[in-house]
Amino acid sequence: MSTPKALRVGIIGAGGISNAHYKGYVAGGAQVVAVADVNLAALETRQSEWGVRQAFTDYEQLLALPEVEAVSICTPNAFHYPATLAAAKAGKHILCEKPISLSLAEARQMIEACHKAGVVLQINHHLRSSGAACKAKQILESGELGRVTFIRLRQAHDWGGTNAVRDSFGKKALSGGGTLLDNGCHLFDLARYFGGEVEEIFARTATLKFDIEVEDTAHASLRFESGALGEIEAAWTATGWEEGFWIYGTKGALEYTNRYGRPMLRFSHRTSPGTTWAEPDHTDHTFAGEPSHTRHVGNFLAAIRGERPVICTGQDGLEAVRLVLAAYESARTGQPLRLEDFRLGETPQEETA
Repeated sequence: MSTPKALRVGIIGAGGISNAHYKGYVAGGAQVVAVADVNLAALETRQSEWGVRQAFTDYEQLLALPEVEAVSICTPNAFHYPATLAAAKAGKHILCEKPISLSLAEARQMIEACHKAGVVLQINHHLRSSGAACKAKQILESGELGRVTFIRLRQAHDWGGTNAVRDSFGKKALSGGGTLLDNGCHLFDLARYFGGEVEEIFARTATLKFDIEVEDTAHASLRFESGALGEIEAAWTATGWEEGFWIYGTKGALEYTNRYGRPMLRFSHRTSPGTTWAEPDHTDHTFAGEPSHTRHVGNFLAAIRGERPVICTGQDGLEAVRLVLAAYESARTGQPLRLEDFRLGETPQEETA
């Protein structure tokens, strides 16, 4: 049997996250053949590190390469929209960093452009591809947890102890929002992945540590259409790094955090007779192999080859942004907000424009 030809890929944007994409492509057997970035120093660094021959300061030149079959879009948030439209027009499959865009109208145009071009669009909500999330989803779908009653999701850090936040995150024109968008969009996506659609949201935001235009601390209370409740916690004011989720049901609980040593997913249940209030049964899961970013790129490559459905679609990305925008509106007004108010598709600013 002949070996399938390696998929040839370009990466648009040479910032920190681009390296995770590169490693994922290498692990997945793809070949990164071109990179583009307006920052010449960053471009030259990546070109040297990756051994990529073709490098451009204009991504349109990368997209014009006939050998490039797929691209990762790793630009600042504000540029996901134009880069995705250009890549779809050029017939390239697209792995777009989160959030898909800064507006629902733009997100819909991106989805439609990719559908019209017949290319795969996957959003890089990579937590869906983590071993813990995949196992939790399997347990949820098996019914072993019973009816889901409460979901808590947390992603928090302190930028490694630094006293400043880069402009690409701290200036609203480039980022579109702070931790509630940057970290929270991952958590809102996982909330839907685990709990289904959200019916109502109430959020608070604050800027408590950094001299920036966006929030560095936030939380949101959720009510799902199923009746379950939820909580999103996002911060750039935590010490260290924490990523975790806790899912409670009528028959069991799932608990996961990377905070204390090797990350582990614990499934607490009452299968054995004679369990006590404090001592239920525990089934612990640890996960080997590649990190979630690498797995997510692998899932993208598999979707291009037709081996699996897209794990996080453009519509999934749009719904995560809808939740973020609704959370910001709730925080602005100080009132809970029903998601049906955002079902028509535009942000409040767009609706009144």
